[in-house]
Amino acid sequence: MYSFDMTPEQKMLVDTVHRYAEKNLRAIYREAEESKHVPEKVVQMGWELGLLPGLIDAQYGGYGEYSALTSALYLEEMAWGDLGVTLHLLTPNLFAIPIAQFGTDQQKAQYLSMFCGDSFPRATAAMIEPVVQFDPAELRTTAEKRGDEYVINGKKTYVPLAKQAELFLVYAQENGATQAFIVPGNAPGVKVGKRVKLMGVQALELYEVDFENVAIPRANRLGGLKGIRIQRLLTLSRITLGALAVGVARAAYEYALNYAKERVAFGEPIAHRQSIAFMLANMRIEIEATRLMVWEAAYKYDAGEDATKAAYLAKMYADKMVLEVTDGAVQVLGGHGYIRDHPVELWLRNGRGFATLDGAVVA
Repeated sequence: MYSFDMTPEQKMLVDTVHRYAEKNLRAIYREAEESKHVPEKVVQMGWELGLLPGLIDAQYGGYGEYSALTSALYLEEMAWGDLGVTLHLLTPNLFAIPIAQFGTDQQKAQYLSMFCGDSFPRATAAMIEPVVQFDPAELRTTAEKRGDEYVINGKKTYVPLAKQAELFLVYAQENGATQAFIVPGNAPGVKVGKRVKLMGVQALELYEVDFENVAIPRANRLGGLKGIRIQRLLTLSRITLGALAVGVARAAYEYALNYAKERVAFGEPIAHRQSIAFMLANMRIEIEATRLMVWEAAYKYDAGEDATKAAYLAKMYADKMVLEVTDGAVQVLGGHGYIRDHPVELWLRNGRGFATLDGAVVA
């Protein structure tokens, strides 16, 4: 039989992350949203949890091994605290996880140790492009081999923390296939543009970045001659996003449930009203269903099975679920749901963004 019980190590990790999310992220989420900046103290405390080093092999300075399922467990707790700050904290993963999954031995030895130190790494990735119908398998950014170098040309958007990035992992089309390339932030031709203004997750700094004839050594092609498998990377991204969506939805559901129990109208809590009770019950059902879909995809990935379909279905379902649940939370609060004194309007705005982030987050 299958067991849904966490291992002692997983339980300890989830409890630790939840405490951090409750004590730190919930304390500053509105301040971060309004100022459009994440306090450095909170970032450092989040980094000191050791979540990324726990996914890196000991020979490269980490103290664990990659598990998509364990990541899904703690990601839900992080997003329950706040999605914008969580995405800020996950930015180094965008560089490190692909290196750990697809990098050559030399690339792993060169780069992974920098993600196991005491300070927050200044590394990010550039995947999404400013086009109407973005497809990670049909990129317009190109990488052309010229002698001992690759020359990269293209425009990217939604690049997190690009302004201070010392390293970029740039996804580009090479001979009809999507590959990834390690680009120093100070390389000639790398131009960080304006900050992208989003409807939600405003605490996260996202930028447009142009790559104009950026020349890098052939050794900077991720995975060497073998390259990367973009669908495998997208599978990880979809598992990550599904888990984050569950966290945001759970936060909205719990807030709406508590409000419905405490808000009295016509002599009784509104939770006693059948329409409210049914709405809350359906919200809980959708959250639980999505969580199980995410866990199934993560389990298959960790077991070495093809998790492509499971992750895709989980991500598509999560996109729909998180929007319905956060909108339901606003409805439960009625007119109060539209007031910024309550966080449900923020969760609704954040939930709306999941459909646009495919490939932009991985953990």
